Amino acid sequence: MADQTAEFVVVANRLPVDLEKLPDGTQRWKRSPGGLVTALEPMLRSREGAWVGWPGLADAEAEPFVEDGLTLHPVMLTARDVEDYYEGFSNGTLWPLYHDVVAPPAFHRHWWQAYVRVNKRFAEAVAEVAAPGATVWIQDYQLQLLPAELRALRPDLRIGFFLHIPFPPTELYQQLPWRKEIVEGLLGADLVGFHTPGGVRNFRWLATRFTGAKPGARNEVTYEGRTVKLGAFPISIDSAHLDRLSRSPEVQQRAKEIREDLGNPERVILGVDRLDYTKGIDVRLRAFEELLAEERAGDAVMIQLATPSRERVEHYQTMRNGIEQSVGRINGTFARVGHPVLHYLHQSLPRDELAAFFVAADVMLVTPLRDGMNLVAKEYVACRHDLGGVLVLSEFAGAAIELKDSVLVNPHDTDGVKNALYGALTMPAADARKRMRSMRRQVLSHDVDRWARSFLDALGLPPT
Repeated sequence: MADQTAEFVVVANRLPVDLEKLPDGTQRWKRSPGGLVTALEPMLRSREGAWVGWPGLADAEAEPFVEDGLTLHPVMLTARDVEDYYEGFSNGTLWPLYHDVVAPPAFHRHWWQAYVRVNKRFAEAVAEVAAPGATVWIQDYQLQLLPAELRALRPDLRIGFFLHIPFPPTELYQQLPWRKEIVEGLLGADLVGFHTPGGVRNFRWLATRFTGAKPGARNEVTYEGRTVKLGAFPISIDSAHLDRLSRSPEVQQRAKEIREDLGNPERVILGVDRLDYTKGIDVRLRAFEELLAEERAGDAVMIQLATPSRERVEHYQTMRNGIEQSVGRINGTFARVGHPVLHYLHQSLPRDELAAFFVAADVMLVTPLRDGMNLVAKEYVACRHDLGGVLVLSEFAGAAIELKDSVLVNPHDTDGVKNALYGALTMPAADARKRMRSMRRQVLSHDVDRWARSFLDALGLPPT
């Protein structure tokens, strides 16, 4: 098994399965559903490809194995690696820096050293797995040094890199003490992909400013005798699957039950987010609270689903406490016995249950302060085959470029969010249907498969 090589290799911080430690000390693999797996599975299968990543458990040794037809190659991380490379540099330095410094990034040298060390380890693992002349597709901000590290080991490979989070404005990026090293790391790829043209522009400027890269043709630079292509590839979802799921009798029935459980209010408002300071959950709670205080919310009930996220990081604990205090205050002031105005769930929900919430909601609030794309906005649209519902969307989410018929808001403007929410609650049905029809056309035609194919075509992956 270990000596087999693959013509197509996907590399991500995580494998598409998680290694779990059971109470009796044994271990088992558990599938972790994700849009990326859905998008790449058919291509990996048709090319007998491989996926390289961390299995999600510190200090776990695991041999390469085949799971549900996919060849998986685990990369081991120690507990110290997880603390310094993953929770430290990836999520304490890069994540806040790349999200417009919504929270201050920390620049610790030992975090950086761990990031370099782990990226080298990934490079060695991929170099062993990839067949001569193979195509390697590297995913996301945890592995930005990997393209150059891998090219040094295996110059025969075709290397693509895609960043799933926003690439920051140049003025913010320049705060990073290791700005040159990361740009050089990315320039090891043949193609560097971003969600938006803004990301392409920012990176191109930095590459020519901090390295020996020279501007080439449009969206290209030349570096060390090679042409590096840059491109915008807005990621999407498996929209046809969600469309089908939302039409199923089970999901339709569950949506009806959700509204009944809420007391059949006139309007249901929904927020669905990972519990993360970039998502603007506090902004929308404040806007809803003020609408209630002004008696402009009508007979509306709000549900906020917050998926647990990075629970060990102190910042997130503080944020969770703040949100839960807001929920208590709002219900304490405006609820009636047996009728909370705000329902807060801090848990993960299965896909079909989430689809039922999308079908049940009249207004979807997606108000991140900064987001690479935000797939929840697209998932809501994909679930509204009835053309019902209104999407209120932050203009700082990548999705705003495509979903122009949403109600666009500046999440830093509480009055603006509040008035947009009021407008969404009172929007005439004909106007709402027209907007939703236009957004569905976009989401159903630009699905995750089209995203992956457009990137791999630009990278020059030969067809099977």
